Amino acid sequence: MLYQPPHFAVGQRDLALELMRRHPLAAIVSARHGGEPMVSHAPLVASRHGDGLVLHGHLAKPNPQWKQWTDGDRVLAIFHGGDAYVSPSCYEVEQAVPTWNYVVVHAACVVTLWHDADAEERVLKALIDAHDIPYRRRWDELDIEWRERMKGGIVAFDLAVERLDVKFKLSQNRSLADRAGVLQAMQQGDAGAQELAEWMRRLMPDL
Repeated sequence: MLYQPPHFAVGQRDLALELMRRHPLAAIVSARHGGEPMVSHAPLVASRHGDGLVLHGHLAKPNPQWKQWTDGDRVLAIFHGGDAYVSPSCYEVEQAVPTWNYVVVHAACVVTLWHDADAEERVLKALIDAHDIPYRRRWDELDIEWRERMKGGIVAFDLAVERLDVKFKLSQNRSLADRAGVLQAMQQGDAGAQELAEWMRRLMPDL
């Protein structure tokens, strides 16, 4: 479970979904029988199912991680958004230490594995539609035997989300003046810092 100070917790599921869609490459963490955790990095597509949320993805068939899974096992999917160093020079006070700001979503999930071609097609098309819509028509027109061979190299899965831990560490615990200094620094930083600046403006209307 994610360490979550109250001032960094974000309860809006829509913000979690937005972050997962903007940064779809997740770290999928699992362990069996007290052994060493295994980690795979894979793009996941989130979809709503009634009040629930499901993440769709696939792993390469030679990947040993999925071979440890059985339906109903629990895994953790971690999505990282922007992050940036925060210098004490951003603050009004002199007695301060450096820190690191970031946005992250941890999804505690239950696994369902799919081994049939229809499910693999469904997951692949969900990924294509999310990231490369023009390629969808080309995929549909490719030789069927070739497509089936390609699908034979993957294992599809659904991850039903049981709990979302959403942490946006954006200096919410600092004074208004300090947060304004952090925002100014983030706006002048790299892409990760500028993403944090965007989240600060959206979540802190007083800035």
